[in-house]
Amino acid sequence: MLAIDLNADLGESFGAYKMGSDEELMKYITSANIACGMHGGDPIVINNTILMAKAHKVNIGAHPSYPDLQGFGRRDMVLSEIEIECFVLYQIGAVDAFCRANSVELKHTKPHGALYNAASKDLNIALSIASAIKKFNNNTILVGLANSKFIQAGKEVGIKVAKEVFADRAYDDSGFLVPRKVPGSVITDIDLAVNQALQIVKYKKVQTISGKIIDIQGDTICVHGDNPKAKDLLDSLFYVFKKEGIEILPLCEIVNGV
Repeated sequence: MLAIDLNADLGESFGAYKMGSDEELMKYITSANIACGMHGGDPIVINNTILMAKAHKVNIGAHPSYPDLQGFGRRDMVLSEIEIECFVLYQIGAVDAFCRANSVELKHTKPHGALYNAASKDLNIALSIASAIKKFNNNTILVGLANSKFIQAGKEVGIKVAKEVFADRAYDDSGFLVPRKVPGSVITDIDLAVNQALQIVKYKKVQTISGKIIDIQGDTICVHGDNPKAKDLLDSLFYVFKKEGIEILPLCEIVNGV
């Protein structure tokens, strides 16, 4: 049986600033990555997003970033390994506090933006993130880019890792995401995005931005919450996966083999 988790980065509004359509997306996803206040989100938004996830029976995860609210966590920063570990642990703890207050469990952690991209290629950064997760709770799943340093870091530290793939982002020939500044890096055509997701799940292959076909395997597909077409993309993914007999399951069931 083919199965996949659908995740989205949510809770990225803060103060008077509104980001994404969180409540609409909750109807489709099985895992929510909730911003922790350092690239988006604030205490009120974190609490409200957790309540929405609970109401829709969506698994909850933390979405920590570099401390970069002004740049939405998409700017590179130079931090020591212990600084990264502490910033990640701090942010996981913030979301977990609201999870406990609302009687739900934090199931996973997925880094955001520049931190995610850096850890994909730098083992030391990935190890710092994995170490923070293990210190928090060694049953918490690390969500990281398939075929990246995240996978190695999880194994070395001794935590479970979910291999993440993308429907709406282009890949380079090495299996990494094409930087957003490059034309064509974000797939805006829904049919193309759905086809990419289907190829990954069904055939474990993806066509890169250069046209090359590479191997890839995923446990969870990310749809970006700040994508204006996110709802339509998720709607199409649901339809196509059902037609193809692909089951949509919570991340913990896929990774733990439940």
